[in-house]
Amino acid sequence: VPPGLPALMQAQKITEKAARVGFDWEQTDQVYAKVMEELHEFEEAMLAGDQQEMESELGDLLFAIVNLGRFLSIDPEEALRKTIQRFTRRFSHVEDSLHAQGVAMKSATLAEMDLLWEEAKRMEKVE
Repeated sequence: VPPGLPALMQAQKITEKAARVGFDWEQTDQVYAKVMEELHEFEEAMLAGDQQEMESELGDLLFAIVNLGRFLSIDPEEALRKTIQRFTRRFSHVEDSLHAQGVAMKSATLAEMDLLWEEAKRMEKVE
């Protein structure tokens, strides 16, 4: 697996390589359980305040999520790209709406921004 690839793509390719030789889960629920295990381990590291362990566990969690995506035939790069696009559209709606109301982003409350965020989500569903 070329080391110059984006990390998500590297993770996908290495899990594909492992799967080709039989080093793979048998069922989706096993992969999902691994994701939940890694999430729990990340939470423990976070609660302990151990920055180094948090980084390690976050990496494990991301790797497990990429593996789950591969197992479900979901390209993690594409999934993340689409999420970034949705976030960008919604955040732009929040910015534009506050600007139209004459409210500076820094002076808006989280509750105000959340309402506009939810409005953007509703607008996407209508489209």
